[in-house]
Parts: sequence; C-alpha cells; structure tokens
Amino acid sequence: MTIERFEVPGLAQFSYMVEDSGEAIVIDPMRDITRYLDAAAAKGWKITHVVETHIHADYASGAKALAERTGTELAVSAHDGGERFQYSMPHRGLRDGDVIQVGKMQLKALHTPGHTPEHLSFVLYEQGSSEPIAIFTGDFLFVGALGRPDLLGEAESTRLAAELYRSVSERIAGLPDALRVYPGHGAGSLCGAGMSDRPESTLGDERATNPYFGYGEQEFVCRILDASPEMPSYYPRMKELNSVGAVAFESLPEMKTLVAEVSDTSATVIDLRRPEAFGEAHIPGALNIGLGGNIAMWTGWLLPPETDIIFVGETEEDCREARTALARVGLDRIAGYLRGGMAAWIAAGHSTAQTKQATAADIELATGAVILDVRNAAERAHGSIAGTQGIPLGELPAALQALSPEQEVIAVCGSGYRSSAAASLLQRAGFAHVSHLGSGMAGLESRSS
Repeated sequence: MTIERFEVPGLAQFSYMVEDSGEAIVIDPMRDITRYLDAAAAKGWKITHVVETHIHADYASGAKALAERTGTELAVSAHDGGERFQYSMPHRGLRDGDVIQVGKMQLKALHTPGHTPEHLSFVLYEQGSSEPIAIFTGDFLFVGALGRPDLLGEAESTRLAAELYRSVSERIAGLPDALRVYPGHGAGSLCGAGMSDRPESTLGDERATNPYFGYGEQEFVCRILDASPEMPSYYPRMKELNSVGAVAFESLPEMKTLVAEVSDTSATVIDLRRPEAFGEAHIPGALNIGLGGNIAMWTGWLLPPETDIIFVGETEEDCREARTALARVGLDRIAGYLRGGMAAWIAAGHSTAQTKQATAADIELATGAVILDVRNAAERAHGSIAGTQGIPLGELPAALQALSPEQEVIAVCGSGYRSSAAASLLQRAGFAHVSHLGSGMAGLESRSS
C-alpha cells in the first residue's frame, strides 16, 4: 500500500493518491488533474475511484474532471440533502459507514460535519483488519487546528460549530491514538486558524496537543468562532462552482500571445514580477500580484470572475504558471500574456508608471500621510506602527471610499508583497500620491533591534 501526497504551496492544499495492488483512489484532487494522471502512469497504477471530503470553498476541485477523464466512479457525501450547497454532478452518494474497496484496502466514510454540513473523513483499513491505519480528514481536522465553521454565514456558524464539537468529541472518539492523520491543508490556508507546518500527525498527538480537544462544548464554540480568520470573498463562489463541478483545466482555451500592446482596455493587467521591478516601471493601471506569493488566493479575492486578465511576467513560463494558479480559483478568462514582458513594452515606446518604494525614514518623516496597514487583524495585534489605519488587503477594493484620492498614502505589510499589491490597487483607482514600504514590517523591526 502506498500513500502519495500532492501539495499546492500557495493554497497550502493537500490531496492524496492511495494505492494498493495497482489500483488507486484520489482524494480531493485539484483542478489541474494531469499531475494525478502522470503520477499514476509513471507507476503503472490504475485510478479506480475519485472521492471528495466536502464541497470546497478555497479552490476549484478537479474531482468531476478526473472522474470523467479516467471513466471512474466519483464518490462524494450524501449528507448534503437540504443544505445550501449540494452536489449536482453525476456521482455516488456516500453515507456514514459506506465503504470503497481499492485493491486489498478499504476506505470507510465517516461523517464529520462542522466545517461544512456534508463533510466526510475517510478511514483506511487493510482488508480483513478491524484496526484502521490512517484517516484522511479533509478540512475537519488539521495538525494543531480544526476547520472553520463559518463558511455558510453567521446564521449557520453556531450550529456548525456545535457539530464540529461533536465530530471531535464523539464521532472520532473510538479511533485509536496511533491512527495517522492526513489533513486537507497545512499552514497558510485560511480554512482554519493556527495550523502547524507539519503535513501529518497522529490522532494521539492531536488529542494531546490540539487545544480544541480539551474544551467543553460552550467554550469550544466560542473559541472556534473567535479564531476564524478573515474569509476571502471568493469562497462562496468556489462552493457554487464545486457543487456543479468545474470544467477540466485542460479544456480551457490556449493562452494568447500579445505583442507589445494591450488593445483590450477593459482587461486587467496583472504584473507577476517582484515589487522592486514593478515599482521601477510597469504598465499604467497594472496590479502587482506577484508570482512568488499566494497569487491564486489574492487574485481570487481581489478580482471578480468575469474579469479579463492579461499577464506581464519575466518569462512565458511565469505566465503559464500564473494561468494554472488562477484556474485553481476559477479565474479562467485569461486574454493573454505580453510577449517579452516589460522590456518589449518599453522598447515599443509605450508609457510606463512607477510606484515609489518608501523607506523606514520616509515613514518617520511622513506628516499628514495615511499609513495604511494591509495585514490582517491577528498580525496587527502583534505589533503595528502607531497611528496606522488598518484595512486588510482583501477588503481594500470595497473600502476605497474610506480614503481620499488626494491624500498621501503609504501602504505597509509584513514583507512588501501585499503592500505593493495595495499600492497598485490605489494607483489604479486614481490615487495620486501612493508608495509602499518595500522592506515591510520585518525591515522596520530589524532596524529598531
């Protein structure tokens, strides 16, 4: 038996392929399904089943596309009846206790609601054994954390938090401490708060160290709701998409090459380069959402799905990587990429814009400027510049009216990535005096130490 993990670093998402006797089952696949097809082909495995733990909110699932491509069974939760989001693609509905046979192993469905009403975990057994060897917990149980219960809005949050408590205290109570835990996410995901950077654990370790295993129900509900991080605005859209199933990534139109022009003035230019390069020269109105950070989450959060997008990157490969990343959050309308990047744009004689990189001294000398901290509330609670105005980056498009386009604004974040994105958003909206702290708060802290 083999368990292979697949990771998407930006989204901190884990999917799995579990094999026995040459047969394999894929759990929670991403939309770019060639990674699973290539891995199975390289090892001589046959994918016989595709399963999902729940209707995902943070990325576009590849479950429907992979099942169709391989001609295999798609098995998902049957506990979605009467809920706001329900599976509507062809599938086998799994209820608590149902079993999928793959080779000489069995995968048993365990209903673990709370993150979502229909959520399933999958407990792995060797055939003929009553002692399980692993559990795939999706977004129910992470290493050091649990899934957030607020995805369906405030009206449902308390109910789902109570269900999550029962999943922890009752539904997995009879499982052994030695059971290996394979979660659906790691540190960096916003599907829960406080996740460890360890990719797996044991149930015994979680019972001993995960704080949510030690609370009574009332305290549990209060703490899990208070801990939920800010929720990206695109999450409900992903749940709607995953209810019906996203089209295969491979079926999307080929990305076009644009030659030193942006003729479609309605398209949004996303500059994939580092903040330093973007600041020196960029296409006027471009957004700086760098490839090196979590481009999928931030682009999904900041742009509506009907946006036509043009990429500017250092290389064609960078632009293709960005296209894949955006498809993972359902942003499919890629108009093309600028061949030759900014060098070609400048050589063609087109105008450019700049974004000033502010320094710590600029912050100290600024009088009358708005110091805009675009980190989240938890980050700001650990230290911030006195007198700053806090607006998390994901909330900035909806909060522009709270700022004056004529006032000087200096954006600040942890490292300079988000503040550059914020500055580009402000410039695109017509703000005339914008800069960002290139070194981020990390630079300020090192300067003062």
